[in-house]
Amino acid sequence: MFLLILKRFLRSKIAIIGLSVVLAAGVLSLFIGKQHMDKQKKSLLHTEHFQQEHIKRNVQFHQSEIGLLLYYIRFSLVNESHPLNGLSIGQRDLNSSIQSLTIRNLEGQKYDTDLFNPSNLLAGNLDFSFVLIYLFPLLIIGFSYNLLSEEKEGGTWQLLAAQSTNPLRILVWNLIIRASVVIVTLLTLLLLAILILSLPLDKYLLAAVMISCLYLLFWFAVCFLAISFQKDSSTNAAMLISAWMLLTIIFPTVVNNYITSRYPVPEALATVVDQREGYHEKWDMDKKLTMDKFYAHYPQFRKYGFPEKQSSWLWYYAMQQLGDDDAKEHTAQMRNKLWQRDQASELIAIFLPTLHTQHQLNTIARSGLSNHLRFQDSMASFHEKMRLYFYPRIFENAAVNDQNWDTFGVEHYEEEVRIDWITVLLPSIVVILIFVFWAGINYRKKSVVAL
Repeated sequence: MFLLILKRFLRSKIAIIGLSVVLAAGVLSLFIGKQHMDKQKKSLLHTEHFQQEHIKRNVQFHQSEIGLLLYYIRFSLVNESHPLNGLSIGQRDLNSSIQSLTIRNLEGQKYDTDLFNPSNLLAGNLDFSFVLIYLFPLLIIGFSYNLLSEEKEGGTWQLLAAQSTNPLRILVWNLIIRASVVIVTLLTLLLLAILILSLPLDKYLLAAVMISCLYLLFWFAVCFLAISFQKDSSTNAAMLISAWMLLTIIFPTVVNNYITSRYPVPEALATVVDQREGYHEKWDMDKKLTMDKFYAHYPQFRKYGFPEKQSSWLWYYAMQQLGDDDAKEHTAQMRNKLWQRDQASELIAIFLPTLHTQHQLNTIARSGLSNHLRFQDSMASFHEKMRLYFYPRIFENAAVNDQNWDTFGVEHYEEEVRIDWITVLLPSIVVILIFVFWAGINYRKKSVVAL
């Protein structure tokens, strides 16, 4: 029976066309992902070269004062891209993976990013996750919506049912054939992804494969449920397309609007204002007040006393530091709000397989909001490390040439993602079982032979 149903399915021109379109879109998405990864690698190489040239050039022109030199010099930190980022680009096209910082105020530099065409950002990327979440369900719907209704409308179902002791088994086998073909198509694309994107064979790839397969099985469960109501083909198609629109477009939009309104971040503007005012107002304040606050933050530097000159690098960098200190409260509030957004979206996604799949793929690909927030934490630690290293040299007016500037290369941050298999897989499995159980109840209430 299996081979007979498979041959019949593969003879369908619609099936061949549908598979070809999704395969073509999938291959295109892999090359778009490779283009994204190549761009990341190219940017890293340029950054490494630029930093060395940038430091050498500034050392050449600013040898008199190390404080003046460090006003200009930038040190780069890179958020490493996992190869799976080529499958799920996420927010990596919006949030820069490379930050080049001076030791001046951090808050004025933290949110610097590359220039992007807003039209391209609005359109988004045709990455693999887009093909998986939006196009594969349409293929499944096209294969499955009329499995039972077409036979009944053509008058052949009664004949098929009469030749079988369990007519439901025929329907299930038809779904299994279609699920097998679609999953083989998915695995073919993932095999190509391993070759094109040089994906390592690790637990993260395994998680991506399992998440993707469960997502496709979820949509087959949705189709199985729709068929169980035993409506005509046009009604089934309308129900399933409506379900696709709700799950992929409407519900995610509603969730996004809810989260942004539930956790607004007015602190974003307040942080910028506080940082700028906190720094600029220090020019008109008593230097002693500025230095007292600075030494309260860094008591280890109190030995440098109070600057006697009208202008000094000690006082200048103290003002820069206090700009960050004045924005500290709003910075923490904004960071907490963004974490709350991420946690809320993860919680809501448990009940929406489309959101759950996207969130989990972004997490293991290190391309989601949580990765960017952790990168910002790493950025703050990196910035503080550079400050603590150079502050004594600035305050002591160390000679520029006494420092070995060649040792300052690009530093890297790489997030280590811990996979909680229950959190990753269980929500999809539960939803699939609920839909299959619901469909089973419908079939018991109304025999498939009845119509």
